[in-house]
Amino acid sequence: MMAVFTVTLNPAIDQTVMLDRLVPGEVHRARSVRQDAGGKGINAASCLADWDVPVTVMGLLGGANVAPFDALFAEKSIIDRCQRHGGSTRVNLKLVDVHGTTDINMNGAPATEARIDAVIAALDEQVGAGDLVILSGSLPPGCPTDIYASLTAMLRARGALVLLDSSGPAFRHALAGPVLPTILKPNLHELAEWHDGPVDAPHQIADVARGLLDRGVDLIAVSMGAQGALFLTGSEMLRARLTAHSVESTVGAGDAMVAGLAAALIEGAGLDRIARLSTAFAVGKLGRAGPHLPTRDEIEALAASVETDILMGETQ
Repeated sequence: MMAVFTVTLNPAIDQTVMLDRLVPGEVHRARSVRQDAGGKGINAASCLADWDVPVTVMGLLGGANVAPFDALFAEKSIIDRCQRHGGSTRVNLKLVDVHGTTDINMNGAPATEARIDAVIAALDEQVGAGDLVILSGSLPPGCPTDIYASLTAMLRARGALVLLDSSGPAFRHALAGPVLPTILKPNLHELAEWHDGPVDAPHQIADVARGLLDRGVDLIAVSMGAQGALFLTGSEMLRARLTAHSVESTVGAGDAMVAGLAAALIEGAGLDRIARLSTAFAVGKLGRAGPHLPTRDEIEALAASVETDILMGETQ
């Protein structure tokens, strides 16, 4: 069976504050406050564990406030291979009101060369051909911006699948490398930033994606918020949409989609199932606080309700 690993080099404890309405410059009273172990790879691993997929987390964690991560890993039987350091994991603030989520993200603890080398060595030791490695999130200070490009080349050389979900310089370097990830999951803003131009319409996204697919990417999933998501391979393009009726928090919805992509790939699914399951993971996450999914039956019901439009090719 395909082994699944997530790599989170810049994890965070997500502190989510629920407000009636966020007004800049005003004093607010919180309706509720919660803290969750987070970071994109941690969130994806948590959702995969809810789907009963064995998953190993790798990356960097600060020993000074590691308790929320230890609790999550123990609760969900997530295999912990993260490297500990003496500092603290950053705390990110999420302000949630009726209009959405306002993120205030902090810098992580600086990453030394020795810490990065330890993560690379752990991956080198454990990942084999046919395994899936999810590289996701931002990079901490001191981390080489081409780290995802280097890891992608190393992992794909041994026959592993690489799913990349990042942005900014890390994303740009990864797509400039000689070997590209197997799967990409950008949102519209991230894709437009990399392309240096608008990619609002499906035909524009397809034009941008075609060059990446020609260079070795197998699948690109572009999340488009309320417009749904676009899924592209070398011969197929499909749009998937599902209206969310309950939005507890948008925090981690993209990471849940990544987990859905991974879950579908483990099944050996075709593009229609990939689109349905990853969309269901993302929408199911919207109804729950923290990096958690509803039950399998609820996810399958959501997947069956996803509206799909074939824009190119034929999906099964």
